[in-house]
Amino acid sequence: MTCAIRDGAEQKIWARLDQLKAMRTKQGLSLKVGVLGCMAERLRDKLLDQGKLVDVVCGPDAYRSLPYLLALADENHQVANVMLSADETYADIMPLRLDPSQISAHLSIMRGCNNMCAFCIVPFTRGTERSRPIQSIVDEVRKLCEQGIREVTLLGQNVNSYRDTTAINALGLGSDLAPGFSTIYKRKDGGLRFAELIDRVAAVDPELRIRFTSPHPKDFPDDLLHVIRAHPNICNQLHLPAQSGSTTMLQRMRRGYSRDAFLSLVERARALIPNVALSTDIIAGFCGETEAEHQDTVSLMRDVAFDQAFMFAYSMREKTFAHRHMEDNVPAGVKSRRLAEIIATHYDAAKSKHQRMLVGTWQLVLVDGKARRNTKDGREQYAGRAESNLKVHFTLPDGVMGESLVGKYVAVEVHTASGASLSGEFRGVSSIREFHAASEPRGMTPTASAVAPAPVGALPTAERVVGATASSASG
Repeated sequence: MTCAIRDGAEQKIWARLDQLKAMRTKQGLSLKVGVLGCMAERLRDKLLDQGKLVDVVCGPDAYRSLPYLLALADENHQVANVMLSADETYADIMPLRLDPSQISAHLSIMRGCNNMCAFCIVPFTRGTERSRPIQSIVDEVRKLCEQGIREVTLLGQNVNSYRDTTAINALGLGSDLAPGFSTIYKRKDGGLRFAELIDRVAAVDPELRIRFTSPHPKDFPDDLLHVIRAHPNICNQLHLPAQSGSTTMLQRMRRGYSRDAFLSLVERARALIPNVALSTDIIAGFCGETEAEHQDTVSLMRDVAFDQAFMFAYSMREKTFAHRHMEDNVPAGVKSRRLAEIIATHYDAAKSKHQRMLVGTWQLVLVDGKARRNTKDGREQYAGRAESNLKVHFTLPDGVMGESLVGKYVAVEVHTASGASLSGEFRGVSSIREFHAASEPRGMTPTASAVAPAPVGALPTAERVVGATASSASG
């Protein structure tokens, strides 16, 4: 499977194809090579023309034709199908999960994008938006719970614009756009929206943690923020892709909002969802970016202090609005320098925020396994993710078997923080309901009355510890 959003991802695929070609030549292997996904959609002809590098080219909506394509490839034909579908949602495809130890899963709820941002290739490789019926999603979530999955991430190219038009909107929700945001396309009327979907998904199992990505900031009406706050098992972490901190740049990007509108959304999210963690996407060096516009982005990173950020230098993609109407005129060296400045500003702001607000708190962590590194003094560590999606490393007291914690929620007292992760000490096994019942407001360290200490030797099967401040735990 391939990605076409950035040039770097495609260059890795080309390098891998060259390696496979060399293997076939040197070792005489009858190897059949296929390229699937968005790169296949975007570069079908180039892939087929590059010296017989590829036998099968299959776009993201053409997967049902794979058996036929593979049969033709076995007869030494080069074959391709990159037809986009206006109806394909994968609604009747339930992935087969072969790893019984798997604790998290991704679930596609919609496909395509209508936004047509100037820089983005997604509408051309994934087509227009179409959403799965809500019941098929709820049924798959229920099945994942039965398989022991503890965390589900709902996926879509514009996930929070989900709308099941086969269903009736019984809640009568208001505007489906955040205040100050607009679209360049006509919105659909009726149907069940993302707020209603995630409300139903969260109700399947209160001990199943729910995340979603990748959203668009425009699709965060207050109704959705209220639903997220109402369910402790919906992570209080929002991905808000700003792309730039400059209003003039956002206009050229065709994002449909201003810097002020974005900051207003940040303020509302923080007001409605206590201790919400925010992440973002940033592009450095988009077409025509001035130094002043770049500094607007730097100041946005400093002012918002995102918990996480995904930052990249701009790379022009064929077929996009920018490719057809703009010039990629920011020199590569300038892009690199601006990107480095954005990255440094982000990590400084995130580190300061995490040290100020998270050190000393107890975080609910879903344990995914042993950490790659021990502590400096050689103590073994385990790791998992907090609601904020930050990686958390923690040590264990003597007598606690770390492997028995994998797939469980545990309370971790945070001792140190960086711009990207947290480190601390295991305090006990917990659950989503217990941890949040003792936390007021949501996400704060649970109160002392919630602490149920257990002998170290009995952990983690003893009575659960859901969290407290270090001082209240010892007192």
